[in-house]
Amino acid sequence: MPKDTVFINDQQGLKDLIDLVARQDNSIGDLQPLLYIDLEGERLSRHGKVSLVTVLVYLGLGLEYSYIIDIHTLGSTAFSTVGSLGKSLKDILESPQILKVFFDVRNDSDALYAHYGIALQGVRDIQLMENASRPTTKRRKFLSGLSKCIEGVTYGKKRDQWKLSKEKGESLWDPKKGGSYNVFNTRPLPNEITSYCVGDVRYLSALYRKYYRDRNDWNCLIAEESQKRVAESQTVEYQPHEPEKGMSSWSTEQNKMLDSWNTPYKSRDYFSHSKK
Repeated sequence: MPKDTVFINDQQGLKDLIDLVARQDNSIGDLQPLLYIDLEGERLSRHGKVSLVTVLVYLGLGLEYSYIIDIHTLGSTAFSTVGSLGKSLKDILESPQILKVFFDVRNDSDALYAHYGIALQGVRDIQLMENASRPTTKRRKFLSGLSKCIEGVTYGKKRDQWKLSKEKGESLWDPKKGGSYNVFNTRPLPNEITSYCVGDVRYLSALYRKYYRDRNDWNCLIAEESQKRVAESQTVEYQPHEPEKGMSSWSTEQNKMLDSWNTPYKSRDYFSHSKK
């Protein structure tokens, strides 16, 4: 287990995390979201299972703490356990005031809603933010994956380490690469899987800062479209593994707005000093 990661498989660990989150000031909203989240499990969706929830709590640069919640062991109590301030993880996930950042929230939302009745609120989807930041409608046609985005904010040794952890983890869980989903339910959790899970959230705060725009209309669009993804994932018609999910879904009017907003804008690179 990496030294900077806490593995939670009991109620006291849950209460400690819940209380940490509940005590934070959320008044700055979109400027600095508190939580960055990713789920893992077999065919993650309404048709699969949730094994792990990885949470990065962002309290500021250099104050980032990673937690892996053992849903396989805790089951529904992971979401219903109440901390000393009267809040549960379900309350946090459903709170519009506590911002949660995901990369492609759709299947995570689908799984949480189908298996645990959790209707996410306060979501910001980095996949949408990255796509919306592109300068033209034509270049926004296809969505990017997490790996491509992370490679844009990591360099040298950090990038190599992240890619290696990603490859090692995938070799253990991905059936297409000789792995098995059952590894997410192996206890103790293999270090390679721990590193894989943490790797999926470690750079989400950097990606958020890169794509964030300090303008209200932009933030409203991202918030609305992120929540729209959540709502669509809860419908009977939602298909979690359809190929069309790789296409963007901006309307003609939204694309026109994005074209006009992006013309004078240059994306900020918070890691440019690390390119040496």
